[in-house]
Amino acid sequence: MQIENLYKIFLQHPSVQTDTRKLKDGDLYFALKGPHFNGNTFAQKALDTGAAYAVVDEDTGLSDERIIKVEDVLTTMQLLAKHHRQQFNTMPGGRQVPFIAVTGSNGKTTTKELLHEVLNTTYKTYTTEGNLNNHIGIPLTILKIKADAEMALIEMGANHQKEIESYCTFTLPTHGLITNCGKAHLEGFGGEEGVRKGKGELFDYLRANNGTAFIMNDYVYLQEMSKGIATVKTYGTTAAEITGVVKNSTGFLEVVITGGASIDTIKTQLVGEYNLPNVLAAVAVGKYFKVADDNIKSALENYTPSNSRSQLIEKDGNKIILDAYNANPTSMKAAIENFAKMEGNEKVLLLGGMMELGNESLPEHQSIINVIDNYKWKAVVLVGGDYHKLKHAYINFSNSLEAKEWFNQQHFKHTQFLIKGSRSMQMEKVLE
Repeated sequence: MQIENLYKIFLQHPSVQTDTRKLKDGDLYFALKGPHFNGNTFAQKALDTGAAYAVVDEDTGLSDERIIKVEDVLTTMQLLAKHHRQQFNTMPGGRQVPFIAVTGSNGKTTTKELLHEVLNTTYKTYTTEGNLNNHIGIPLTILKIKADAEMALIEMGANHQKEIESYCTFTLPTHGLITNCGKAHLEGFGGEEGVRKGKGELFDYLRANNGTAFIMNDYVYLQEMSKGIATVKTYGTTAAEITGVVKNSTGFLEVVITGGASIDTIKTQLVGEYNLPNVLAAVAVGKYFKVADDNIKSALENYTPSNSRSQLIEKDGNKIILDAYNANPTSMKAAIENFAKMEGNEKVLLLGGMMELGNESLPEHQSIINVIDNYKWKAVVLVGGDYHKLKHAYINFSNSLEAKEWFNQQHFKHTQFLIKGSRSMQMEKVLE
């Protein structure tokens, strides 16, 4: 079936689902395949559950006009997303909907959420839900964008080169932001230079398509990576169009905007100085799209993080920074150093291992131990990963459930905690 014909069906049934357990009447079911599942085998169930059509790429043995057979379901879904995306290039009145892509090693989801809060004060803004930022989540996000859209925010995650490049082929971003390039997914990218090359694929697309980039001007490498892009807007602590500095980070982060906007102090509900660039990015994007300064300030102050990202939790007289959604050497080091500066003398670290570091895993875990050694702690608990292969004087557990058992036995009161680790470590279970 031609994409144009499938799109006509999509317009009649504009809700796409890849999981039969979440199907609603009238949905389009796309039978995706993976190493451990085959959606084609659920085509009949999808139709029985109420799907209007089931898009498959294998013979199902079903003689039903609601079965649409294609060469590859995932490719078809991405092409459908691209066709839908192209409809927003020329909207009624000749307007074009900006599509802003956000990627980076650290902070991309928080930055995306802050951008959404700011832009949504003034424009009907659609954005990536949660962290649906991969080859499946991005087309699903695009297909959820409705005709009333005035702005779209697409988060792009990646762990190897050419991945961002492929997402750009159907997202067609007009604007883009790389939060930073740190030590994340070193195994897949092939080292730090590989990370910059991979994340830089977003800027390559903007450069080739007369796009606009937003960069943290403090990072010289982003200055280099953005050269040749038609429009580059800057934010940073100095020498940028939007400037700001940390006013206070002993509790929630407070930021003073020192240039480019008539905003004084922004009292966020975020934890950690490392969120300064994320806040400045939201101010810069808001100003670029003519969002009122008061709206920018109120949006950033009202945003509350969730999903175990820089959450500050008070429980049993204890203060807990739960930042357990993900971790890499760059973000782990920043979190530890920020925690060490915060108020309190009874500090406990519960840190999970860092994944996807390849040959750099042992030295990078050792470097984190070296950072920990620089400070005095009430206790340090290292969980899983390569920590157990290294010599150190700290408590060591194999998994978060063992750490939880230890945590519950301590009966802590008036203590401060930093809980952080890679997603697979599930460090949030310590608190369950």
